[in-house]
Amino acid sequence: MAKDKPSAKQQQLDGYRVSRESGYLTTQQGVRVDHTDDALTVGERGPTLLEDFHAREKITHFDHERIPERVVHARGAGAYGYFEPYDDSLAEFTVARFLTTPGKQTPVFVRFSTVAGSRGSADTVRDVRGFATKFYTEQGNYDLVGNNFPVFFIQDGIKFPDFVHAVKPEPHNEIPQAASAHDTLWDFVSLQPETLHTIMWLMSDRALPRSYRMMQGFGVHTFRLVNARGEGTFVKFHWKPKLGVHSLVWDECQKIAGKDPDFNRRDLWDAIEAGDFPEWELGVQLVPESDEFNFQFDLLDATKIIPEEQVPVRPVGRMVLNRNPDNFFAETEQVAFHTANVVPGIDFTNDPLLQFRNFSYLDTQLIRLGGPNFAQLPVNRPLADVRNNQQDGYGQHAIPQGRSSYFKNTIGGGCPALADEDVSRHYTEKVDGHKIRQRAKSFQDHYSQARMFWKSMSAVEAKHIIAAFAFELGKVEVREIRSAVVAQLNLVDHELASQVAGKLGLPEPAEESVDDKMPASPALSQLNTARDSAATRKIALLAADGVDVRGVERFRQAMGEYGAIVEVLAPAGGGTLSGGQGGELSVDRAITTMASVLYDAVVVPCGPASVEALANDGYAVHFVTEAYKHLKAVGAFGAGVDLLRTAGVAEQFANGSDVVVSHGVVTTTAAEDTLPDAFSEQFAVAVAQHRAWDRDTDPVPA
Repeated sequence: MAKDKPSAKQQQLDGYRVSRESGYLTTQQGVRVDHTDDALTVGERGPTLLEDFHAREKITHFDHERIPERVVHARGAGAYGYFEPYDDSLAEFTVARFLTTPGKQTPVFVRFSTVAGSRGSADTVRDVRGFATKFYTEQGNYDLVGNNFPVFFIQDGIKFPDFVHAVKPEPHNEIPQAASAHDTLWDFVSLQPETLHTIMWLMSDRALPRSYRMMQGFGVHTFRLVNARGEGTFVKFHWKPKLGVHSLVWDECQKIAGKDPDFNRRDLWDAIEAGDFPEWELGVQLVPESDEFNFQFDLLDATKIIPEEQVPVRPVGRMVLNRNPDNFFAETEQVAFHTANVVPGIDFTNDPLLQFRNFSYLDTQLIRLGGPNFAQLPVNRPLADVRNNQQDGYGQHAIPQGRSSYFKNTIGGGCPALADEDVSRHYTEKVDGHKIRQRAKSFQDHYSQARMFWKSMSAVEAKHIIAAFAFELGKVEVREIRSAVVAQLNLVDHELASQVAGKLGLPEPAEESVDDKMPASPALSQLNTARDSAATRKIALLAADGVDVRGVERFRQAMGEYGAIVEVLAPAGGGTLSGGQGGELSVDRAITTMASVLYDAVVVPCGPASVEALANDGYAVHFVTEAYKHLKAVGAFGAGVDLLRTAGVAEQFANGSDVVVSHGVVTTTAAEDTLPDAFSEQFAVAVAQHRAWDRDTDPVPA
């Protein structure tokens, strides 16, 4: 698929690109270099000379190549793309033109990230994921700095250092890395019940995304849209992926962390390079100011959501990511987001967590990026005209002209002049009260929405939450902390607390009387997401010499029409396999270099010799067994069905040329040119379902 025409932002970046695929090696001053393997010395074995300016420059730059990593969201991946509104329906609510001009494509840069781990941690840890979007609008840069959870752990930003200190590796031994299964985090949770709603999300499958492309994003806070009359409307922002919301299972996550710690960032990069551009729909929940107090919770409380059943999400546009960065450090690492980067038509509320973020993000970038001029870095530079009286400082790239650098002035003709239109004006509201340190009473219900989330889960999702609590708390060394967390869970739901207690060897807590005032919200269950496409799903096809080449080609072509990706895995990587009836099949990878956890499905083709070789290969047998265990689509045709039997796949298999589907296992005895189209059709359906959840027979909560 051809890439889209370069956006205005890409054209702006062209002036900063330096190709390393042509030209001569030079110093930073542009002096050509003819030797860079040996420093200047006195004789062959004499002392090195400081006058070797090239060597000194080279090593000095190397010594300064690292900048402080982000305290949180250190590990990330990014991409460029565009946002396009569907229509002008938001024009009555906001003057932000990028949201209200149909057909207008606003360039964006999106950075996805994990929160707790360092830059060197794995992608598939149990964690919140960042979902930050920089819109390069004609009215200035707007940053929607969100997460894949719609809620956060705390209500007031003053507690943010405490929370992060608790979830980070413990200070005495710097363990564990990128994990929440340790004492300090759960001690904090047991003493801060405001964390419970987000903790429920963290223990759910939402914390284990299959890919960034299959992950929701949320603005978290309640913001405010402002129209041309200065009228405000409360707004919550939602990103919904076109491919649906899908997750890994915990056993996969732990194995992928060893097999491919770059799993999510690789997936994003590869999809864009292949032309399978990720897409999300932007939706908004709008609340008139007159309805501010009509909810059972406070709109300014970042630990609460507005259930979609109360205020539906209104689709307003789509975002497509279609270009990978040219350089990870220059773009993905140096991109600087800030919740206070808003444009006319978007404003803040008095959410106490948002207010702190509006201070903290700018403060963070000053130390990370070396001074106040980080907005001039190419990835951060706005497309809108930038003129002001700020000057000097580290990293000043602009060359201001003129004698004046102050306002008001006559020497510069009064410029830069104040604007009288298309400006950002703060929403006007009356604020009155005493200076106090006190949380609003409307912020003090910490259990109702955590309970709502629990009630909204399917049986299999609920089972995963219980298993997650058991795993996390099972690693907590202080028994009293485990008991304290179970006591808090008992105030969310007695059955949840009882099952977790049982798995931890703790006594069942006494049932508490709770105010069950919020109904379940079906929108919170991932099993209600889109499951109608096999597009971009990766299928491992296991083969050896003697494989049914014609059958494989028919299957591969058919799956390509569904947008799925089939990779041939063989005992030895590279080269080709000989076909049982002639022909050859190219091998993509060696089975031993991959694993079932890196694929969405597995299929075994016909070819008696091929199947016999695979059956004698313990790695290949385990590959099928593990995929089946993880509830993935498993398929076989012809003699390939025998490998499923060897692997212990306990399903009904085809005994004839008809296609049999049994709990996500698709089989037929037909092969070669007689392989029925129905086999590929049914296999694509099974892959689109993400997993065969009905194959999971473990006990689930009542």
